Order: sequence, then C-alpha cells, then structure tokens
Amino acid sequence: MTALAQRYFTDSFTITYDDITDGVYTEEEEAAADERCIGLVTDVGLVDDKSFNQASWQGAQEGAEAIGVDVSYIETQNSKDYAANIGLFAGAGCEIIVTVGFAMGEATGIAAAEYPDINFIGVDMWQGEALSNVAGLIFNEDRAGFLAGALAASMSSTGIVGQVLGTNLVPPVQAFGNGFDRGARYINPDIEILKTYHPGAIEVAFGDPEWGATTSRQAMDQGADVIFAAGGSTGNGGLMEVAAAATAGESVFCIGVDIDQWYSVPEAKPCLITSAEKHLVQGVSTLVVMAAAGELPSGNYYGTVGLAPYHDFDSVIPDDVKATIDEIAAALNDGSMETGYSFGDE
Repeated sequence: MTALAQRYFTDSFTITYDDITDGVYTEEEEAAADERCIGLVTDVGLVDDKSFNQASWQGAQEGAEAIGVDVSYIETQNSKDYAANIGLFAGAGCEIIVTVGFAMGEATGIAAAEYPDINFIGVDMWQGEALSNVAGLIFNEDRAGFLAGALAASMSSTGIVGQVLGTNLVPPVQAFGNGFDRGARYINPDIEILKTYHPGAIEVAFGDPEWGATTSRQAMDQGADVIFAAGGSTGNGGLMEVAAAATAGESVFCIGVDIDQWYSVPEAKPCLITSAEKHLVQGVSTLVVMAAAGELPSGNYYGTVGLAPYHDFDSVIPDDVKATIDEIAAALNDGSMETGYSFGDE
C-alpha cells in the first residue's frame, strides 16, 4: 500500500492508487505528489461493473494520461460516505474530482462550494444552478433508447419485446426506458412491450444480477424475443440469461447499455445485437482535459449517444433495417426529429 493510501484508507471504501510508486515519502515529497492528481468516486457500486462506472473510470484514466497526472478511484460502499470520500481526494490535493452517478449530485454540489479551487465533473448530474467549478456530464438517453427500441421492434418476430431496467428513481434510466418504448412504437405501433423496473432502492437496484436474469427469463417466457437490459450489474445478469437461452437454441436477441457491451460482457455475445451507448469515455476524458486547461464548462455539458456496432449480427440485420436506424439517428442528431420524452413521463 502506498504512503498516501495508508494515510486515507478506511474500511468504508476501496481505494487504489495505480500510478503512484510504492515507497516512503517525506512530507514535502508527498505534498508534491498529491498536488497533481485526479480522483474518481463511484456511487454505491463497483468500478468494474462492465458498464457505467467502468466507462467513467476509463474516461478518467484517458484524461489523466493526456494531461500527465495520477488518477485513482474510491468505490463507495454506503451512500452516507459520499461526502467523506470526496473529501479524501480534496484533502489529498487533487485538482479534478469526478463523481459518478445521479445520486451523488447533492454531495458534489456541497463539496464544490466547500472547495472552489477544485474542478468537479459530475457524471449523470443535471445542474439546475450552474457553479463555476462544476460540469454536469449528461446525455440524451432517450435518443439512445429510441434507437434501441426501433431496432428491437424491427428484429422481433413475435411482436413482443422486453426491458429489464434499474430503478426508475434515476432519471437516465427513465429516459432509456421511455425512449425505448417510443422507438419501438415508431416502428410498430401495435408492439407489446414488457417493461420492468427493479423494485429496490438505488443502493441495490444496479447490483442485482439474479433479479435481472429472472426478469429476462420471465419476459422470454411471455414471448419477448428481444430484451433491452439497462441497469449496471442487474442488466448484465439479464443479458447473460438471454445469451444462455440463445445458446440453448431459442431465437432471441439482447441489447446492452452505456458502453459497447460486446467487449465488457463477452458472455452476452450469443444474443447481443448492439448496445445503446452513452459515450462516457469520450465525455469524461474531454472534460478532464478541458478542466486542466482552465476551460471547464460550468453547468450542463452534453455528451453524445448512439448505437454500438452490430458485430457478429451485422449480416443478420437486414439492410433496410440498418438504413432505417441510420435515418432515425441522423434525424435525432440534427434536431429534425424528437423522441417526445419528458422527465416524469414514467
């Protein structure tokens, strides 16, 4: 364990300092090492969730490499520790702190006011009142969901599709889910959509792969032949259940979320036709570089969204379906088409 980690480590979280060399520092040397660093704090959940947290962490790493500083993360174990975990990086002298997840919004705002000389990047955090040292990285998840729904409806043979989602207490999850509904019905107004949100609190809704698997199985048993799974490890469990069914000979497809899960959840490859992506890596790394240059945009900063490549299913998806998806994506991007989603529709 490094000297810096020893100074701040407690049982309430996991902390790693990958790029700080092990050894003994004088106080002066420690201060110099601490001064140039980036810290990332997750919401309750693991950094290697193969989805949202993992992509945010990768973006922080790429941004840190671009500006030549050390980067570390803390995995929050309990929501009561948000402020303390942010404070650890502030106390270590980190110039940029990335906080990940809607639920950390309040703690991030309070910390930004307490530490005005630190730049904060809040991933999935809408900024109602702009603070000069906070950029809220947000996305039009409804657009990505719309594209996923349009593809799902186009590929469904039964006329029934399913959604396995994290809690609807989180606005981006609502946006994904509602956007999917609208995209599916844009293609087939009569399509049946089996949509299920996790019934638990935020602390558990994204870390329940067993529930995700069970819910996917229930949807397939009711005739759904395309499943959109969006909800961290919960969604990953849903994807893997559909993949197991596809491997067993069922004619079913699945769609991942947040990043291209072809790579992050290879177990889903037997069914994974695409993923509804938020370009988190690009968004976080871009804001890190901007912050280091003294150009952090205050308020809300929109990252881009889209569908991941079709990979092994490219030849399975008809050309006319691909063309339709491309046309919808272009129209959403240039503003000539709107999903119609507003927060609170769910």
